Amino acid sequence: MNRPEKGMQFAKNVKVIDWLKTEILDQIANLYKGLHYANRHFIIDSLSSLIVSVYILARRVGLSFRELDQAVIEKLREHKNEGHQLEEWYGDLSSLEEYMNKR
Repeated sequence: MNRPEKGMQFAKNVKVIDWLKTEILDQIANLYKGLHYANRHFIIDSLSSLIVSVYILARRVGLSFRELDQAVIEKLREHKNEGHQLEEWYGDLSSLEEYMNKR
């Protein structure tokens, strides 16, 4: 690949990263709307879109899906060890860690 093509790829990647960042913000706004109206479909749609956008953003910045999964599992363990309230009250962190380890 010659120099101009590398420059085009870099510019394209920067543009995609910026687009993904706005997509994440848009889905957060949609999630708030879904929560406000208690619309289950809207909530699931925005949460799933958020997850997809985050995974693709991770890939665009040079992380593998596996690296992101491992970092999430490590973050869950870290929060559990620190006595996070969601773990103490509901066991959510353990449940998510167990789910992710079974995939």
